[in-house]
Amino acid sequence: MSQPVHEFTIEPLDWKPYVKPVDVETATVEQLDALKITPSNKKISDYVLVLANEPETLKERTPLFNDIMYSEGGLSRGGREIGALAASFVNRCIYCASVHAARYIQLERRPEVVDEIYDRGLDANLPEFEQALFNFGVDLTAHPDNVGAYQFYHLREIGLDDLQIIDLIHAVAIFGWANRLMHTLGEPHRLD
Repeated sequence: MSQPVHEFTIEPLDWKPYVKPVDVETATVEQLDALKITPSNKKISDYVLVLANEPETLKERTPLFNDIMYSEGGLSRGGREIGALAASFVNRCIYCASVHAARYIQLERRPEVVDEIYDRGLDANLPEFEQALFNFGVDLTAHPDNVGAYQFYHLREIGLDDLQIIDLIHAVAIFGWANRLMHTLGEPHRLD
């Protein structure tokens, strides 16, 4: 059996649940209905199958997640991934961080940005645009009560409009929630 992963990585990881995932073969009509809209075009993950234990919640969560992370317009997909990575980094969600780091690299072709975050953590010295997004994601995750005009000023200084800022807030916020679910419902492992 593989060992849990405790270090940040960009390699694909497996996630082993503590709660039994729904078996698609024996799922209820409500569970199957909730599973129709998955977050990506890939197989249904064990994480989503665990969430299907509460189909009404999953039916609300998945369209919201898809809209936040994949909608057209607003903040770029890469920008949303930096926000999700910042939240996951602060929350030490190794699994989510690996997914969003890899997606950022795939979208932006800038592995050096992720390398800098993984090497220097909260002291990362990133290009101005990525630094502003990362700092905002860190602040919103670690100290949401301190986020205000100062952070918004910096985001506007790098060229973000209100819609892009809202997209960043949504990406960071949904991963604050997702990280907590991932931590309490299972743990990351290296692929077998």
